[in-house]
Amino acid sequence: MIGDEKQALEYVQELPECDDAALERLDILCALLKQENSLQNLVSAASLAEIWRRHIADSAQLLRHIPSQQSGPWLDLGTGAGFPGLVIAALRPDCEMLMVESRAKRIDWLERAKAAMGLDRAQILGSRLELVESQKMAVISARAFAPLDSLLKLSARFSTEATCWLLPKGRSAQQELDGLQGWHHLFHVEQSLTDGDAGVIIGQLLGKKGRKA
Repeated sequence: MIGDEKQALEYVQELPECDDAALERLDILCALLKQENSLQNLVSAASLAEIWRRHIADSAQLLRHIPSQQSGPWLDLGTGAGFPGLVIAALRPDCEMLMVESRAKRIDWLERAKAAMGLDRAQILGSRLELVESQKMAVISARAFAPLDSLLKLSARFSTEATCWLLPKGRSAQQELDGLQGWHHLFHVEQSLTDGDAGVIIGQLLGKKGRKA
């Protein structure tokens, strides 16, 4: 379990995707986030004291569930302040990262952060998810975007049976999965490395029940 900032930084540094350039990009992200958070409420002010554990390592842990050679496309739903999308893009700049965000101030923030970090393969889709053109994704992530059933209804059109879903769900992970009905899936819950009470729903979506999977 990652319990403090020192352990969080060490965890990120030891990732196979992390090098000096990636750390520099993440340092830029942390500095920009602290500055911007005084202008708009991107994250809770209290979480800034543990930015590496609460936001950077919490996002980076998702990488352990996909092959290191996976280069996308990766769809991050409701990116908000950039988690996990900007963190993954910082660690995997080769990955085609598509971040969906509909709020104008957040879109502006994401564009500025992306430019400052030099993330050429990251793209901000400034739109409601319902208006984003369908395309098949290798990975779909969402952090605090919507309840599981609603999330799947909105985004199943981006998925194939091979798509890896990575859904940090906090304390509600197992409860949401247990309550999921109407879908064929291979989902399970993994404990978060940054919060002993939190879980991440991981797996594949096979299709809607009543239809050919």
